Amino acid sequence: MSNYELNGAPLDVHAPDSRRRLAAAHSAHERPLCLCRRPPIPMYIAKLQEAFIVKRMPGTGSKHSPDCESYDPPAELSGLGEVMDRAIKEDPENGETTLKLAFSMSKGASRNAPVPGDGETTTVKSDGTKLTLRSVLHYLWDQAGFNRWTPAMAGKRSYPVVRRHLLQAASDKRAKNAPLSDSLFIPEPFSQQEADGIAERARRLFRSIAGVRGGVRKLMIVVAEVKQFDDARFGKKVTFKHLPSQPFYMDAKFGEKLQKTFGNEIDMWNADEGAHLMLVGTFSVLESGFPQLEEAALMAVNSNWIPFETLDDHLLLQRLHADGRRFIKGLRFNLSNKKPLATVVTNDTSPNPVALYVVAPESEEDHLAALSALVKDSSLSAWFWRADEAMPPLPEIEGFESQSLDLEDV
Repeated sequence: MSNYELNGAPLDVHAPDSRRRLAAAHSAHERPLCLCRRPPIPMYIAKLQEAFIVKRMPGTGSKHSPDCESYDPPAELSGLGEVMDRAIKEDPENGETTLKLAFSMSKGASRNAPVPGDGETTTVKSDGTKLTLRSVLHYLWDQAGFNRWTPAMAGKRSYPVVRRHLLQAASDKRAKNAPLSDSLFIPEPFSQQEADGIAERARRLFRSIAGVRGGVRKLMIVVAEVKQFDDARFGKKVTFKHLPSQPFYMDAKFGEKLQKTFGNEIDMWNADEGAHLMLVGTFSVLESGFPQLEEAALMAVNSNWIPFETLDDHLLLQRLHADGRRFIKGLRFNLSNKKPLATVVTNDTSPNPVALYVVAPESEEDHLAALSALVKDSSLSAWFWRADEAMPPLPEIEGFESQSLDLEDV
């Protein structure tokens, strides 16, 4: 739990009078202080619907103590560094975050649907000035805290929890000059008793954007857990675990390209019964009322809902869970799969966090050189696992000595 101070007095955000104090401070543009460091670190107050939330100032995550809720690893160790302040702009004055999207939220009546990108596990190629669909999902996952883990979270994550926090994470975001939450569909948690009501509410939403209006089809973003892919009478379809009565449809070329581009994610999901496969996509609704995917990306997450890209990632996460470690998983956002990032940062090590890097056996010289430069420029200690060898012991909690990357041994 973080410790705050407001106007010289301790602030307990869970105390009965905290809403009154936060509302008054929000109106007066006053800043709470996080006491995890000396001198204290300024925060800001965001209003999310009727709630007031204490949030860290943009770009200050790595300044907080590693055991503080506001701590974030240096942005350059993940794909966040490429998009922060360019595609993602936080405004502490109004509490809103503006996202620049690399994909459209509307479609001309005669325009063909795009297909997933070729080769890269993202939907379109983009620089850091706009977010791909995968990047939007990574950002919401990061903001909801599902790339973080402490042993106390064991057994407390489920789809209803994930959905609730993703919606909350989206509530102060804007994209295309509109609230992101207005264009975001995350299926309600399914229950047999509520099945008819859940299906009807989804149909009502779909009807609200169905067809062509003014020569344009409105698109929405879906984030949902995949149940299965199937052939449809014409093309392909995907059924979501929490909306089993209403598949989303794709033309045949789109469906084949999606499954080919994200074959690695699908294979890892199939191989682990505890894993989940998340789809993020834009969709329109035909005049008939059926939803049709226009663009999509897939992300595999483990049984604790933490994303992973490769089998080596998955094995490292398993070891961290088994050893009861506290850590933050790095997310790629727009970053090319050919560029290195810290797979995990442990924030339970003292005196400093440790960045954990997985070195794949097939890594090329350019990748290794970029990894060496990333490690050299980082303020964090480094740990390496050459994935063609047995995994070494994880960094000690106390007194871990940073390792160096010997390129000749890779």
